[in-house]
Amino acid sequence: MLRLSAAACLSWAALLCVSEYHLVVEANDQGKDPGPRSATAMVHITVEDENDNYPQFSEKRYLVQVPEDAPVNSQILQVQATDRDRGSNAQVHYSIVSGNLKGQFYIHSFSGAIDLINPLDYETIREYTLRIKAQDGGRPPLINSSGMVSVQVVDVNDNAPIFVSTPFQATVLENVPLGAPVAGDSGFPFQINNSTGWITVAAELDRETVENYHFGVEARDHGVPVMTSSASVSITVLDVNDNNPTFTEKVYHLRLNEDAAVGSSVLTLTAVDRDVNSVVTYQITSGNTRNRFAITSQSGGGLITLALPLDYKQERQYVLTVTASDGTRFDTVQVFINVTDANTHRPVFQSSHYTVSVSEDKPIGTSIVAISATDEDTGENARITYILDDNIPQFRIDPDTGTITTLMELDYEDQASYTLAITAHDNGIPQKSDTTYVEILILDANDNAPRFLRDRYQGSVFEDVPLSTSVLQLSATDRDSGLNGRLLYTFQGGDDGDGDFYIEPTSGVIRTLRKLDRENVAVYSLRAFAVDRGSPPLKASVDIQVTVFPSGVIGKIPAHDPDVSDSLAYTFVQGNELNLLLLDSATGELKLSRDLDNNRPLEALMKVLVSGKQAFEVHEACNSACQTSTGAWAEITHLQLSLTRCIPCRCSLHPKTNTCILFCKKNQLKVLGA
Repeated sequence: MLRLSAAACLSWAALLCVSEYHLVVEANDQGKDPGPRSATAMVHITVEDENDNYPQFSEKRYLVQVPEDAPVNSQILQVQATDRDRGSNAQVHYSIVSGNLKGQFYIHSFSGAIDLINPLDYETIREYTLRIKAQDGGRPPLINSSGMVSVQVVDVNDNAPIFVSTPFQATVLENVPLGAPVAGDSGFPFQINNSTGWITVAAELDRETVENYHFGVEARDHGVPVMTSSASVSITVLDVNDNNPTFTEKVYHLRLNEDAAVGSSVLTLTAVDRDVNSVVTYQITSGNTRNRFAITSQSGGGLITLALPLDYKQERQYVLTVTASDGTRFDTVQVFINVTDANTHRPVFQSSHYTVSVSEDKPIGTSIVAISATDEDTGENARITYILDDNIPQFRIDPDTGTITTLMELDYEDQASYTLAITAHDNGIPQKSDTTYVEILILDANDNAPRFLRDRYQGSVFEDVPLSTSVLQLSATDRDSGLNGRLLYTFQGGDDGDGDFYIEPTSGVIRTLRKLDRENVAVYSLRAFAVDRGSPPLKASVDIQVTVFPSGVIGKIPAHDPDVSDSLAYTFVQGNELNLLLLDSATGELKLSRDLDNNRPLEALMKVLVSGKQAFEVHEACNSACQTSTGAWAEITHLQLSLTRCIPCRCSLHPKTNTCILFCKKNQLKVLGA
């Protein structure tokens, strides 16, 4: 067996040598007898590979286009290199040598597949040039670093348009011709070039009408999907001198007294120039006879002053032509000055004080009085104007006639009189005046109805009381005065219990007119009226409830127990040593044991025990004054005592103090709860 190196056949790959050779070798000698002899042998030659070939890329330059929104970890290309060697010498490994900016790509070592591992951005890097190294597995390895890969990033519409700046600001003269450019962006109400973004004037501008325009613009690309962006635009219209100064009045009329002082102000004229930064000057261009007047420009106006003394006998009127100019444009106005004779007399009122009266129910606009003053001058010097010196909203005065009229409704109850200071001034120069005082007395009218002190009255009475027994007293008030505020009480038009009661007209005391029968009527619902004495009279009504009690019982101790309500026991604890009262131990009803002594006040404190649950004090007192209960308290059993007998009345139980007060005409019995 014979082994040869690859060099023996020059090149394994170049000569396409086979891996094995089988040779027959013959050997001959030089013998002559019987001749040369020979022998043969078989020779087997195995050719072993040597790493003498570099890996070769399939293409000189790879080109691939990748959209910038290609997903990460996706394969974009696969490079391939071959090695003509055999075995491990032909195994190729790939790597990226350069150009992999920011580590965007990764190459698989064995397959040559290139993956995108980081997002691409066309606007940042549009193309990558990668140098790829192919290395075989020989020892030592052979390397080919000539592999070139061009990765072209394809733009996708992932960016909206961006304005250079925002807001855009520009200025334009108000007299710029139509179509003139304004600014390099789009907008409205000006015309816009959709391609260049230039704004041009589409209509005549007027700074005096609109000085600033503020609007928004939108830029839109043609990608898919369409992307947009917006910006704000501010355009300021600059002023040009395109407006004349204009006087605020078309013509001026005034009067000037001949004794006006030299240098005094006569009139201030104002001309308005709508242009900005304009300076208006004033001149008297005609009519200034004898140069009596002068004009100066100050504070934007033209002040006419008296330059020389006036003489009514020489000139009674001047017609001045005044010109206002901004240097280029101008306006004129005429000023009529009438010279008047000197004002030597003042107005004089016929009296220094007037007194008048008016009813409070007079309608608005009623004339109250006309005052007058006289002036011995003539013309404007004698024309008198009347004014109110103080701002009293209820009245006004006619400036020409001096008639005082009402502006608001009058109310006697709010204010009974007014004093007005009236000034009469003439129209001379300077004005002269006189002052007088007018006292206006307000007469009361019946414009307030009576009002009861309570919304509802309650009373009680025993059925066996004598006729004309007092039950209760009504009380009402009236804000009016005099007869309008004086009240009468009556059942007329109301309800007097079918004639069982009557009411004292002046005091309001309700008394019994007939014998009462509790079995017939236990509770009366009455209605009474309080009527004033005005013309026409006004009245108010009130409801009255009168409860009729049976005779004998003067009251009942208020006690209740939800658990043992039928078995309460009532007992005097102390205070009834004189046995003045009788107490029913089962019902709690109180009775007098004898008639009261009406010659002396009597007072006794009594304590009552009710079933051990509540204790009450009974207080009996005689009083010379009649009292009535006030406040919306809970109604309970009530008592009322006369000089010789007991009659039922009404009382109230205070919900917080639990105190029962029983009122009477001349005597008072109090039951104080524990």
